[in-house]
Amino acid sequence: MKIAIGCDPNAQEAKEEIIKFIESKKLGEVTDFGSEDPIYANVAIKVGEVVASKEYDRGILICGTGLGVSIAANKVKGAYAALLSDIYSAKRARLSNDANIACLGAFTTGNKLREELVEAFLTNEFVPGCSSQPKIDAFINYDNNR
Repeated sequence: MKIAIGCDPNAQEAKEEIIKFIESKKLGEVTDFGSEDPIYANVAIKVGEVVASKEYDRGILICGTGLGVSIAANKVKGAYAALLSDIYSAKRARLSNDANIACLGAFTTGNKLREELVEAFLTNEFVPGCSSQPKIDAFINYDNNR
């Protein structure tokens, strides 16, 4: 699995820890899209673009709360970013919503929880044709027609 990751300067340490975790668990091949730009929207949009284009399978974005990067990434057509704060939601982001980008808060979640959220997000898969399919189709159709 190819994973694009990025953050704002406040989340640099959290991003580095997540990269190490993904590599140690062999969850995928990570490409770092940076953290130097204080305008988090720039990295969020870039990660959104490479995931939406299917150049990368999944994305991970981190800022102070995860809110800003989530809003910014969701502006990209085909990017479906979910703010993750608990394990159940991290699983459901994939299983029920087919989200392709995980957004995390460096100031709102600890390192261990961030690791568990990332693992849940990366190891669960949406099942095409499941009961959630009509819901997914609705927002994808809207996205494709805007």
